[in-house]
Amino acid sequence: MQDSVPLSRKKILIVDDELAIRESLQLILNAHFDVTIAADGAEALELLVAVAPDLVLLDVSMPKLDGMETLRQMRDRGISIPVVMLTATTTVKTAVQAIKWGAIDYLTKPFELEELTHIIASVFDRPVEAEPSLEEGVSARSEKAEPFRPPVPGFVEGSSGVMRDVMQRVSKVAERDTTVLISGESGVGKELIARQIHLLSNRHDGPFVPINCAAIPETLIEAELFGHERGAFTHAVERRIGYCEQANGGTLFLDEIGELSLAVQVKLLRFLQEREFSRVGSSKQISVDVRIVAATNRNLEEAIRQKTFRQDLFYRINVVHIGVPPLRDRFEDIEPMILHLAEKLSHRYQGKSLVFSREALDLLVQYPWPGNVRELENVVESLLALSRGNEIGVSELPRKIKERWDLGGSPSQATPGLSLEDAERQFERDMIERALQKAGGVQSRAAQILGISRRILKYKMDKLGISDASVRGAVLEGASEESSH
Repeated sequence: MQDSVPLSRKKILIVDDELAIRESLQLILNAHFDVTIAADGAEALELLVAVAPDLVLLDVSMPKLDGMETLRQMRDRGISIPVVMLTATTTVKTAVQAIKWGAIDYLTKPFELEELTHIIASVFDRPVEAEPSLEEGVSARSEKAEPFRPPVPGFVEGSSGVMRDVMQRVSKVAERDTTVLISGESGVGKELIARQIHLLSNRHDGPFVPINCAAIPETLIEAELFGHERGAFTHAVERRIGYCEQANGGTLFLDEIGELSLAVQVKLLRFLQEREFSRVGSSKQISVDVRIVAATNRNLEEAIRQKTFRQDLFYRINVVHIGVPPLRDRFEDIEPMILHLAEKLSHRYQGKSLVFSREALDLLVQYPWPGNVRELENVVESLLALSRGNEIGVSELPRKIKERWDLGGSPSQATPGLSLEDAERQFERDMIERALQKAGGVQSRAAQILGISRRILKYKMDKLGISDASVRGAVLEGASEESSH
């Protein structure tokens, strides 16, 4: 830990190619620190020697020399100054590599000033009482206060009852070192939930190391998890520290754990039991202190029955289970999330703000969102990028969503006097029949229009009593009407 030097004497180097960000941070921090700014990594490397800063705020995406390469060159030169990465689009690969090269943290733009000031305070290890005037700019964390619990960048809890239950469960389990299994469809935000658990835990100052088990070839997964020694196999030209070792003192997030082969599951089970492992090519046992959070979009109990997932591993990771519901099952969250995302992403488009018509919002809420939160964010960003003005009506929505409007007319149409259940049934039947007519009776095309699988479409047709014969009749009737006009 650095010695207790007054905050005003500490030096901070801000490295960012965006002039507005450099000047804003400099203005905020200047009152309490000696601040130097650089526009790219090459300039920063020169200033590191001339200025000798105590902390570097380093942008990831820059011309000439980007942040990751700058960080790598710093470490290659033996410069161990604390570095906080600033990035507009954090990816798993970038975050893990930054941590591997010694970054102490990263912030996703746009970030709250409080997030930055708490990180700075933790680096310099200063209590709030030592600098009362920091209320105007930088505030430090008191050693007697509750530990800092920042929100996950981009995380939207939602206000529905089911998500409130999820977050209460997250808060409770975060306080303990219990192993957690998070389940849910692709795109529901399982990694964001895992990050929230980490940041609410006593390990929040340690690393959060995510690994996508489905994205790594089976032949490399063991070396990625546990690392390898030089010469352990072909192309192993140097020792590599694995994810389990990188996560020491923090949280290891095993995403899509259901995709691991049975052979790797055996090795992982041994690690979970003992918290010990050996690098590939070595017999030396290494002990680590890590918390395990796993996630899957598969039904692991079914995988156990099919003998593709070990039952003992399932019991080991499923100590506490958190199920994240799909977006279609918490429709009351959709509208607030759309408005939040539109505001959050506006900085990428010169502060552009979107104003949604009531019809457009209703249609967005009723869309089934098979890609869940990830798909919702993509749609909102495409509206920001492609819409000519600020007003978003039905005509500005993506084709896959507009087609549902064309199928069902106004989303709120229903026969007066019907119960809610009957009105939903009527609306669903009308939508399916119109989709089948539009698709010429081809069920796979109709399912695509509706944003559901063909199997689900067939299930709904049987449930609602929609027969193939009635669809063919409606298609022929529609075709004859068109030819008569």
